[in-house]
Order: sequence, then C-alpha cells, then structure tokens
Amino acid sequence: MTVHLHPLANGLSTDHPVPGLPFVDDSHIPLADGPEAIEAVGRNKGEGMWGRYDRARVSGGWLAFTTDPRDHSLGWSVRYHPEHGRTVLLMRDKDTSTLHSTWDGEQLLFRAGGYWFDGTTWYRPGQVWDPVEQEYEKRRARAAVTVSAADMLDRRADAARAALLDVTDIDAEAPAPVVENWADHLAMWAAGRQDLDGALPLKRCVVDLATPELTGAQLIGVPEMAELGGITASTLRSYISRGNSEVPQPQALVGGRDQWARAVADDWVEARQRSYDGVRAVMSAGDRDQLSRGAAEVRDHFAGSFQRTLWGRPDVRKRWVLRQRNETSVQEIADALAWEVANSLDRIMPAHDLGFVLQGAVLHDFAEAIDLDRQVQVLPTKALQPSKWTHLWLSRQTAAMLDWFIRHHPESAHHRIGEITREAHSHWEIPAEDTLRTLRQAVGQDGKLSPEDSEAFFSLLTPPEEND
Repeated sequence: MTVHLHPLANGLSTDHPVPGLPFVDDSHIPLADGPEAIEAVGRNKGEGMWGRYDRARVSGGWLAFTTDPRDHSLGWSVRYHPEHGRTVLLMRDKDTSTLHSTWDGEQLLFRAGGYWFDGTTWYRPGQVWDPVEQEYEKRRARAAVTVSAADMLDRRADAARAALLDVTDIDAEAPAPVVENWADHLAMWAAGRQDLDGALPLKRCVVDLATPELTGAQLIGVPEMAELGGITASTLRSYISRGNSEVPQPQALVGGRDQWARAVADDWVEARQRSYDGVRAVMSAGDRDQLSRGAAEVRDHFAGSFQRTLWGRPDVRKRWVLRQRNETSVQEIADALAWEVANSLDRIMPAHDLGFVLQGAVLHDFAEAIDLDRQVQVLPTKALQPSKWTHLWLSRQTAAMLDWFIRHHPESAHHRIGEITREAHSHWEIPAEDTLRTLRQAVGQDGKLSPEDSEAFFSLLTPPEEND
C-alpha cells in the first residue's frame, strides 16, 4: 500500500524545488555539515524531537531527517546524491520518517502526485504490486521530459516580489501553502544560489516533468475515475475523504477539483483487480453468500447432507413434531450434523494431497538446516563444530501444519512421516531417530498436540529395533 506524503515547503538550500511551494529559511539546520550533524539536531534532544540518517543503499548518497528545533510539529527531510545534488523539504514531523524510508529506494524526487525520478527516468506512481519481485512495478511515464530550473526561469519574474518565509510562518496542521506568483519565488531562489560554492547548475536542478500523460486532455475527474474503477462517485469521494491510500494522489487541481492522469487511473484499476478484493471477486462463486468457489462447494455438500439427515431420515424428521422437540432431541440432531462434518474432513482438506505437500515442506526445511550446518562446519573455530545433525529444524508454519495433520488425519500422517524419515536418510543419511526427534520437538513447540498424545503417536513411528 502506497503512502501519500505532502511537503509543506522547500528549504532554501534545496537543489530541486517543488513547484508551487514557498521557500523557507533553513539556515538553522547544519545542512553543509553532513547527515550526522542533521541527525544530531533532533536525536535525543528532548521530548517530541528525533533525528536519523542512513546511507542510501540503492542509489547512493545519504538521507537524513530531523525535527525542527523551533517548532516540533515540523521536520526537515534531506536527500543527497553525489551526482544529482540534494533535496531539502519541510514536512510535518510525523511524515519525515515515512519519506525517509521511501527515499531509501531508487526514488530521488516526487512530482505531480507521485510521479518519481531516479536521476535518469520518470515513472508513474507505484500501484501495481509484483508478487514475485515483492515491490511495485516500475512503469515509465510516456515520453517524459525533465523540466529544469533553467527551463522554468521567466525573464518577467521579479525576485523582489517574493518573500523568504521563516519556519514559524508554516502551520503543520494547515494544508500546504500554495504560492500564486511562484515564478518570482523561483527567481529569488536562483538569485541566492549565485554566490554558493559548488552549487548545482540550474540546468541540472530538477523542478518538474512534462509528459503527454499530464496534458489536460488526459486528465479525468472523480466521475470518470469512479466509472473506470467500477464504483460510484460517492464511494470514491468517501475513499478520498477517509484518506484511503489505495486511491492514488491526484495529479492536478483544476477549478478546485481533483484530476488524475488517465494512465494513473488505469494503473489504479489494474491494482484493484490484482488486490485481495479483486482476487476474491474473480474466484467468487457469484452467489448470495459471496463465498469462494471452493467454500461454496463445501456449503452445497453439507446443505445436501444436512437435508438428508434432517428430513430424509424418519427417525430424525419426527423430532420436528412439537412434542418431540426438546433439548435432548436438539442435542442429538446437532451431534449427528457435527459427525457428518467431522467425517467429511477429507472433502474439506484432502489428506493425500496435504500429506504430499507437507512432506515437501519438511524436506525443504531440512535442506536449509543442513546447508547452514555445513557452513558452520567449515568455520575454523572448533567450538562451533556441532555433531552432524544437531541443528535440524522446522519452520513454525510447517510445524503447526504438521501438528494439524497429525491431529486430524493420524493414519495419513503416520504414513507420510515414515516417507519423510526414509527420504531424509536416503538423501542425507540422517538417522531415523534424529528425524523423528526433530519432528516431535517442532510439533511440541508450535502445535497443540498434548505431550502424552505426542509420545504415543511418535512411539508408533520408532523403528522396531529401537523398541527392544
């Protein structure tokens, strides 16, 4: 799920000003002294203050944030790249850590409601989740062109008409201020950079992007957006008012109304289709109960079975007569229905198939444990050399499922554990007692089987010679 962040102002020292936002004096923050100094402004300096810096793992440079020392409801977020310069933003203090985490990836800049720049290419807001890569798909903005500060400067702009704000002029609880004569403010910012040593050239200072996706003809409002998503306009407005972050940020505000790029809206529709709700809808049985197809099959089976039990059997049907209807009769009927469910477990969870899958899961966990054990064996310190199979283990999820299998399908579990023991010995020469001990310990730690039942069950798996 994406998070919507809204900066309140540009720091005067930024290399990449956000269009429309005012510039705020950031001279009381030691930006030139590096990330450690920025962190130190707020870290452990008082209640309601914090700071942090990290090296950027993906794209290089560093990132830092700190609570503003003069107004603890505000914070400064700084992203520095050795080639692309730095971004300095004034944020709500509660948003700085979230932006910090986002900047740790490839994203250097955000514009137009989530479009982002990695230093070379512009991408649309990340919405469509890739379950294989475990991240949002990177979808390039079509024919995108970077707009620099040099491109934006207007000869008619007058820096004298702009005003540099103080941090005390910004209200963290109010919406971000919008500057109407922003060209004048950009001119003021550019003029102040002339005397700075090592300042990034204006032609390399990124201000915005231009792409056919953001032209007026490609923008749509709430009604069109809702129609694409298969919901009503009122439902979409409700989502927006509640701050539902699954709805992408609008790319523009036209006449006081939110507008989205059609490309962004299409991605949103695709993301909805791939979401849990979308998957549920695709696999729905399409009936009154909104069940999945498999669940509906289980319901239909038991509905027919219960019908035969309650009405098809004369000895049960007579209990519907008023004089026969008492607590004992109801309990007997309930017991009959419960027996029908318990006797149909294999229809709900096929024992043969589940056993095969569990066998693969257990052997996979064993393989990982053995690989790790072999890595330890090559260490030079003798104290770290355990006995050959001491460190076999199962993941918590595998152990819990094995416990369920033993409790619900003991005969099938007995057979399958025998197969596991045989395979473990065949592949890795693991003694049967080590395999069984590992499984028993795992079930005891992460399962519901009582110690007595566990001992009784696993004793039936111990090779005959071990029982002598």
